[in-house]
Amino acid sequence: MTTLTERAAALLLADHAFAPATPGFVGAAVDLPLSAPGMPDALLTALALRPVLRHGFLTASSPSVAVVSGPPSPGLEACLDRMAEDLSSPLPTIGAAAAPDDAGQGGVRVALEAGLDAGGPLGLRRRWALANTLAPVLAAAFANSPLLDGEPTGWRSTRQARHRHLPVLRAVADPRAAWAAYVLGEPGPFREAARPRLADLVRHVDALRPPVAARGHLEIDVADRQPGDGWRVVVAVTAVLLDDPRAATAAEQITAPLAAEPRLWERAARDALTDPMLAAAARACFVEAYGTLARHGVARELRDAVAEFTDRYVMHGRCPADDLLDRCHKPARR
Repeated sequence: MTTLTERAAALLLADHAFAPATPGFVGAAVDLPLSAPGMPDALLTALALRPVLRHGFLTASSPSVAVVSGPPSPGLEACLDRMAEDLSSPLPTIGAAAAPDDAGQGGVRVALEAGLDAGGPLGLRRRWALANTLAPVLAAAFANSPLLDGEPTGWRSTRQARHRHLPVLRAVADPRAAWAAYVLGEPGPFREAARPRLADLVRHVDALRPPVAARGHLEIDVADRQPGDGWRVVVAVTAVLLDDPRAATAAEQITAPLAAEPRLWERAARDALTDPMLAAAARACFVEAYGTLARHGVARELRDAVAEFTDRYVMHGRCPADDLLDRCHKPARR
């Protein structure tokens, strides 16, 4: 195989970054911790074959985390219904109900269409910029990995702390070139190979887990694993704020000032919604998301779940991680 030059790699990355499409299809993936430490080799081998569930499939992201991935679905409610069915399927050896008390034990990812190769709030350039300014707000609101081996780490989202040096991307004229520059600037198989080939580039891209990725579609990986059915709130809020033109325009106005904020990813991971700017943006975004769900007439149960999360956490400058930290700080009974 021919050695791949950096220029050729950049052109390939830009060419495959986005597959322009009208927003509307929604996909999701939910990480589930294994009930026992470590995954048996036999199960790892089986999951490598991507066993098919009723709608999506099951894979392993690590020896301690399995992933239920749903297919692209025509609309938010179809996505949630399909994911709920797959998550309720018998998944032996997986502790889906285990308490989220250890750092890095998975999250919730949302996949949305790239957008149109044109202007407007559904154009891919504006969607890319919005996804990147909205990401730290959502990461702060859904932070839920403050512990490691039962002890506080100093981060409300230890999982997102790895992104603490990441800048919030400003609006760019060419999001394809921005994605290619990011990929080629990260260490990994392609950068480390003496004579990099296409296979090295593919492995390099697959190994990257930025908060917002261009994988033909938009992949938004900002939320830690949530208690119970909280994954539904993650998918709902993320999808409506990006896919509804009116909500997207409002979210742009709310989050645009954050692009100039220093160390925003560090603040989102460490302070979450105790940070005043992130808290104010989250309150406005979640109110907008709830109003959009109501305007579209989505199921009352989903609207109530978003309203409950907003009231319990967002309006009080809290996130799910704070519940775990509160329990850690309670004095032991005598």
